[in-house]
Amino acid sequence: MRLVSYRQDGAQDGSWRPGVVVGDAVIDVEAIAGSDLQAELSQAPWSVRRLITASPGALAQLAQDAQQAVGKAVGTINDLTIGPPVPDPDKILCVGLNYLEHAVEADFEAPPAPTIFAKFRNSLIGPGAAVVIPSATKEADYEGEIAVVIGKRCRGVGVADAIGHVAGVMAFNDVSARDLQMQTPQWTVGKAVDTFAPCGPTLVLMDEIADVQQLELTTRLNGEIVQHASATQMIHPVAEVIAFLSRSMTLEPGDIIATGTPAGVGFVREPPLFLKDGDLIEVDIPGVGLLSNPIVAQR
Repeated sequence: MRLVSYRQDGAQDGSWRPGVVVGDAVIDVEAIAGSDLQAELSQAPWSVRRLITASPGALAQLAQDAQQAVGKAVGTINDLTIGPPVPDPDKILCVGLNYLEHAVEADFEAPPAPTIFAKFRNSLIGPGAAVVIPSATKEADYEGEIAVVIGKRCRGVGVADAIGHVAGVMAFNDVSARDLQMQTPQWTVGKAVDTFAPCGPTLVLMDEIADVQQLELTTRLNGEIVQHASATQMIHPVAEVIAFLSRSMTLEPGDIIATGTPAGVGFVREPPLFLKDGDLIEVDIPGVGLLSNPIVAQR
């Protein structure tokens, strides 16, 4: 099953509603929710973050009901405003230097443990929304990534059980202001920029993912391939990253973990290849989705 956070143009409250995607049709979850799901999510507001905590049986019934309700769709994924699949996570945790070729190109050694930094909700945008490059940076860079979303609270989970706590997978772009990032040993100011965490277009639940570690990723800038890799090339596999994080913090449903970018980023190229006004950046994960965002310079 594939989930989105959407709103119809002209929505007065501006809030995101959870939807199920069937083909390109978006079916409002609350409109078709069965009694089991309604009982589990009785308190408003409804959201994708709350929805992924529902029992497997209630989610399976929702998937079946959505297939039967395509005629009642509120619109298509192309004509609705689609936000980040989880617009309200408790945490956005990112892994740096998690592909050996990327570590080498950036002149780092392979880290013995996952290198973790954070982004925040201000950075989140959905598909089609503009990545806005602020005047504070001249070196905005792309980083196509595979992201997982936690579905079950966990603390101290082992590697063997870690994937069982994942709700689903989505494309993610860890856009980075390199000049700001490299000014200090802490990367936050160059990473947690407004609009610098596009993700989506959907959250693909694990019932459609055979093996997250077998996924492939391609990043394209204006139609040209700039990154391509398999998740098999990760230094620290997804399960290991989840287990590592859960040693020191409780991972909550809706938490986003961006698992690192492969080689091919712009700042190491000769000449450097930075994002500019009018560009189009795409992160494509077969079986998961295509995330496409225009680049706009701050006016």
